[in-house]
Amino acid sequence: MLKQRIITALVLLPIVLWGLFGLAAEHFGWFVAVIVGLGGWEWARLSGLTSQFQRCLYAMVVLAAVYVVDQWVGRAALYVSLVWWFAATVFVLTYPNSVSVWRASLSRLLIGLLTLVPLWVGMVFIRTATIPAFPELDPLWVLLYVMMIVWVADTGAYFAGKAWGKRKLAPAVSPGKSWAGVWGGVAATSLLAVVASRCLDGGLSFSLQLVLLTLLVTAVSVIGDLTESMFKREEGIKDSSQLLPGHGGVLDRIDSLNAAIPVFACLLILLGWVS
Repeated sequence: MLKQRIITALVLLPIVLWGLFGLAAEHFGWFVAVIVGLGGWEWARLSGLTSQFQRCLYAMVVLAAVYVVDQWVGRAALYVSLVWWFAATVFVLTYPNSVSVWRASLSRLLIGLLTLVPLWVGMVFIRTATIPAFPELDPLWVLLYVMMIVWVADTGAYFAGKAWGKRKLAPAVSPGKSWAGVWGGVAATSLLAVVASRCLDGGLSFSLQLVLLTLLVTAVSVIGDLTESMFKREEGIKDSSQLLPGHGGVLDRIDSLNAAIPVFACLLILLGWVS
């Protein structure tokens, strides 16, 4: 399993780096659309659809929704996602009692749209945003920063959880996660924020805002992870698919980003950092 994970990671890393650094902004949306489409194909399984035709059809519905939102809704989809992630937090905290609200296949399919479409909108919005406070800063680095929040949080959570993880975070949803892991992730991303603020030299007010923003995104990334775990548990599956040997599926790799990206984008707008 470890060998498979390493080989898959070595294959994926150049693809991700190429997508981030090698593509022009106008082509970046297509790259993200491929990821979102694969996520839609997997989400159909989490929604109880088993045939390949149904799953492929749902993936096309997700991509069609991305196009419609891009043309007529735009960044408003990000604010809608805030409502969804608040609801998801309630669902996770009250699981399994919350199952009656979202158990129907149609409900889960609609939730898939609320999860995947804002991910695309958020990534493209951040990638193409202008940053008045730091006009020399390529928005690509801003996008990379929010991804680093998730990666650093996962790393901090892993080591803290291994060392001190006794009190479980949400045993009904994901028995392996602990409060120690959460605090380890928070500590790691707080350090990341301090380092980033020092590199940008934005002053005390900027540093405090960046730390607060980072902590909020860290918290919501945990909800993104737990939300997918909740749907997988209800469907009785361990991984969203086997597309990525040793890693599970695409959704298993982007579950935290599903929540972190749109919330981060909303916070950038609310703080007036981007236009």
